[in-house]
Amino acid sequence: MADRQARLYASTWCVLLAFFTCAPLKAAQLKVYQYTQPDGVVAFTDRPPAQGRYKVLRYDCFACGVKNSVDFSTTPLFVDSFHSEIMQAASQHQLDSSLIRAVIHAESAFNPRATSKAGASGLMQLMPDTARQLGVADVWSASHNIAAGSAYLASLLQQFGGDQQLALAAYNAGPGAVSRFGGVPPFAETKAYLQRVQILQQRYKRHQDARHQ
Repeated sequence: MADRQARLYASTWCVLLAFFTCAPLKAAQLKVYQYTQPDGVVAFTDRPPAQGRYKVLRYDCFACGVKNSVDFSTTPLFVDSFHSEIMQAASQHQLDSSLIRAVIHAESAFNPRATSKAGASGLMQLMPDTARQLGVADVWSASHNIAAGSAYLASLLQQFGGDQQLALAAYNAGPGAVSRFGGVPPFAETKAYLQRVQILQQRYKRHQDARHQ
């Protein structure tokens, strides 16, 4: 029985590997659903299982893939999702709410269960060490994740003298990379990420301003 499960588990990983190898270059949008079969074998699929509990695995943040088919100038916005949590974090950390919303959109496309292959989790894709340092009790909680991610973003803005581009580059590539290169790291992913977050923030800002007119 154990040998059979081991073979099935290995076979499942082979299917998963083939799925990633053969998939089009849209990794920033790729979702894989992990679930446990009745015989105890862990399985993976690109469609939500019809029954039972499952876990959504996301590979790379929504806006990070260099070759990304999403048009960030027209992709639908999430103008009302987690409104109270975002406004509270914006007020507490003196951040533009449109910036927080743009980062959430770029990082997870507002999927509170998003998980990256690097281990980042939740709406603002907190790495485990970052979450621990910020005292996050539950990374899957929208309020906890947004509060911590916003606090981290605010600390990066302070660290880099209020320069939003450097702070966002640090959010994507790490503050060490920004310090090491003396500016935005020359990574194609980071450059694409900055451009897309800027587009999203401008769109959320316009919507926010129009709503208050």
